[in-house]
Amino acid sequence: MDVSRTVESYTIEDIYALPDGVRAELIDGQIYYMATPTRTHQRILLSLSRLIADYIDSEGGNCEVNIAPFSVFLNNDDKNYVEPDILIVCEPSKLDEKGCHGAPDWIIEIISPGNKEMDYYKKLFKYQAAGVREYWIVDPTKELVMVYRFEKETMEEYSFGEDIPVGIYDGFSIKVQ
Repeated sequence: MDVSRTVESYTIEDIYALPDGVRAELIDGQIYYMATPTRTHQRILLSLSRLIADYIDSEGGNCEVNIAPFSVFLNNDDKNYVEPDILIVCEPSKLDEKGCHGAPDWIIEIISPGNKEMDYYKKLFKYQAAGVREYWIVDPTKELVMVYRFEKETMEEYSFGEDIPVGIYDGFSIKVQ
């Protein structure tokens, strides 16, 4: 009796073949379906992306802010595809009409009830290994922001309402409300 099991591995082509309106991410060949974001999630996403984009514009920076749904081909392979809530890319050569090819400089994920494990574990390690410089996990339920500065190998926790220094920009901080 053959007790071996075949574990199916998916590719980006499988993501592209999903029905319209179905969103999913691909990590190491496994598909993870995404729920529709809540109103709170979207309010935080809009507020943070606007603050960051305004700061970059005011400084004459060349970094670009993108929000989900926006494709990130993390490892330039066909087994990893993510759609971070907010991503900041400072190397224009990584961007084209399909998305970002390689690691963004800064990623912000906003926790939804169904995606905690993805953001706190799977994506954390995936982003670090891919070369993301800074990763924020915003948890509206706990009113906390976990800030990982991979270049400095640090992790700090902030409460909503506190000034959070942005590691990739000296002199810039954000209050998450």
